[in-house]
Amino acid sequence: MVKQLMMTISSLLVRTALLLAGLVFLASLLLAALLLAALWLLGALWARLTGRPVSPWTFRIDRQALWQRFYRPPGRTPARRRDDANVIDVEPKESKPPER
Repeated sequence: MVKQLMMTISSLLVRTALLLAGLVFLASLLLAALLLAALWLLGALWARLTGRPVSPWTFRIDRQALWQRFYRPPGRTPARRRDDANVIDVEPKESKPPER
């Protein structure tokens, strides 16, 4: 009887601790989002006061440059200098079945 009661209490304590940890994490995320929004609003207000346009926080991606980086035509690869002095020819060995 006591063992069952202790297991129930410990289970309840663990669940409560996990719930509190989740709520603290959610509150920290909300606080970070509110802080970023407040910073952006202050920047927008400053831009309005100084007569500059309000610009959003965006990331510019040049998709054409990304495409050309990985899919270049065959003749347009950058020239690489090869040093053949360090190349050694190796004779391959014959493969034999393992001995038993």
